[in-house]
Amino acid sequence: MEMKKGFWQGLLTGLIIAVFGVALYFGLKVLIDGNKDPKDKAKAQIEAEANARRENKTGGSVSEDASSVNDGSYVLEDEDVIKKTMDLQDVINELYIEDVSNEDIANGIYDGIMKSLDDPYAAYYTPEEFQEMQQDTEGIYFGIGCYLMKDQTYLYPRITGIMDNSPASESEIKVDDFITEVNGEDVYDQDLSDVVKKIKGPEGTTVNLTLVRKDSGEEINIDIERRKVETPTVKYEIIDDEIGYIKINEFDDITVDQFTDALATVKGSDVKGLIIDLRGNPGGSLAAVVNIAGQILPKGVVVYTEDKYGNRTDYNSEGKTPLDIPLVVLVNGNSASASEILAGAVKDYKIGTIMGTTTYGKGIVQRVLSLQDGSAVKLTVSHYYTPNGNDIHKVGIEPDVVVELDVDAYLEDENNDNQKEEAIKYIKDQID
Repeated sequence: MEMKKGFWQGLLTGLIIAVFGVALYFGLKVLIDGNKDPKDKAKAQIEAEANARRENKTGGSVSEDASSVNDGSYVLEDEDVIKKTMDLQDVINELYIEDVSNEDIANGIYDGIMKSLDDPYAAYYTPEEFQEMQQDTEGIYFGIGCYLMKDQTYLYPRITGIMDNSPASESEIKVDDFITEVNGEDVYDQDLSDVVKKIKGPEGTTVNLTLVRKDSGEEINIDIERRKVETPTVKYEIIDDEIGYIKINEFDDITVDQFTDALATVKGSDVKGLIIDLRGNPGGSLAAVVNIAGQILPKGVVVYTEDKYGNRTDYNSEGKTPLDIPLVVLVNGNSASASEILAGAVKDYKIGTIMGTTTYGKGIVQRVLSLQDGSAVKLTVSHYYTPNGNDIHKVGIEPDVVVELDVDAYLEDENNDNQKEEAIKYIKDQID
């Protein structure tokens, strides 16, 4: 009955979403007294915690809503559901002030079904949205050039990285800013892909963003021109003629070739040590990270997954080119998902040192499944585990060497990167 109830809620919510744009929220809720709108509560807590940090206090707490249990039943066909849907559409057609197409209502229903799941990563994509998402993995789009992650405490998108030579890099945007509004629309608890779609647009047009600073709670409103953005998911350099440095911003289809080229160039320079920087990397393709891990790991399991039935799937490294020089992997609280797969494998095989701060803690896997009409759905299908069987979900990976970023120095000049400098020093101590 609970699953049926969830389906009902999703179906009806979908109709409302299609017409009125109501944002339905599930999962983590901010615990603040009063009857304020949840969006206002989230904004208020961001500001309150920023003030608390300035006073060296701790602030806020979160709670997980686990009120529903899946009993294994599914509502595929129900006369009551069909009748209720028709009744709702009759009311809409008769009274709603705007014209609404059957296609809009249908898409709202599909979207509502996915939102009925207790899964913040579940989403429905129309054929057009799915096609656009596939194009994004090719590394070119029109937008502002920043990396986003949905913050599971405040349920707003948070900026985890900014691309070089992008509109975002030329603006007031900073890493860890929350985006609370896009073109005047509050984006509280919206699916991240929907927010990204709102930010992107035709080349030369502008998008208006309302930002809230994580460190101060200050609200900023800016206009940014959309431009063609080529996503350099990997960049590299040779430091002092002896240390290779490879920064991976995310794991997309194009990342494998970019990393392969970078690693070949670095190795061809006869470096004596390597730094792989995963800070701010929100994750991405499981296939991509397994391929990349296979280029540095010995033969064995990179990661394994288990689905709801307990079925295990191993993803292996062939171990053809294991790394034989000192390695440091830099991570932080924005290193998530696929980043944690790579860091976890390096840690378990003891082929390198994890340095920085504790990672995000996303130990679950989503699949995007295409449907016959060209649309698609995304949902969580399994947990993943490191080679030694560690479940890092909501826990993260503890670094071997803890190095906090000197934020003030970094914000003053990005070249003032004490974590990177510590990694360089660590490797030099090993090769001297």
